[in-house]
Amino acid sequence: MDQESRDLKKYIAYLRDIKKYSPHTVKAYAIDIRQFQEFFAASRLELNRGNIRAFIAHAFAHSRNKATVARKIYAIRSFYGYQVRSGALANNPLEGISSPKQERRIPRILTENEMLEFLDALPEENFLQLRNKAMFELLYATGLRISELTGLRSGDIRFAERLVRVLGKGRKERIVPFHEQAAAIMERYLRRMRLEFPAAQERVFVNARGGSLTPRSVERILQSVYRGLAGSQRRVHPHLLRHSFATHLLQRGANLRVIQELLGHSSLATTEKYTTLDLADLLQTYRKFHPRDHA
Repeated sequence: MDQESRDLKKYIAYLRDIKKYSPHTVKAYAIDIRQFQEFFAASRLELNRGNIRAFIAHAFAHSRNKATVARKIYAIRSFYGYQVRSGALANNPLEGISSPKQERRIPRILTENEMLEFLDALPEENFLQLRNKAMFELLYATGLRISELTGLRSGDIRFAERLVRVLGKGRKERIVPFHEQAAAIMERYLRRMRLEFPAAQERVFVNARGGSLTPRSVERILQSVYRGLAGSQRRVHPHLLRHSFATHLLQRGANLRVIQELLGHSSLATTEKYTTLDLADLLQTYRKFHPRDHA
């Protein structure tokens, strides 16, 4: 194993064991850094600012996605920053290299009516239908990330206070409330689940055999159930429910700082994307409230 590979292995262990990054994030960082190393190894270029910019141009030509390139730059800069802190390097070669400016996208959401109609239409005639209804009600009630939902254990839910303890990104813990309707469906589901799978009592959401439910499985289930009920080919995913949760709270007057805490965002800037209204929202609000528009 060469020195670069050993350095990367140490850094990956640091992300996984010390920083407690998710397996998905660790894997993405490792891929980004290896691509950077392989680019320089294949072209035999010197590691300087001009050639680093050549790598960035190469990465953008392949992905055509500013967010992907920005993530790569961040991952590589962080890797070399770790090398500097550990004494392996004197300077970070990516210091001062800026990421491509990204467009501020408005998160796609379901409207309040679309969201409530979908949840109200969910059947609960059998165990899997009951589980699905409980999952989607809880997602919209709390704004959890999908990995947070699938990682829940029975001890994380406090029904008396209607609170759920969440272990989020970077192993940061937060407490999120949920409403009475979500509590009722969750209690019905958990009673049924414990009868069906008594050995799986620590887990909250299980698959058809009582095993762990993966985020990818939840995504497939949501897409299938939504298309079946709504008769629509629209692509829906669990994060859409999280975006809808945040946007609906904001539209009803919730404080942005409170929404940040509920979502588990480390920076308020991440939450501020929900404050950008699209043209339809602007027109609807204008026509509803401007005194001259009712003349």
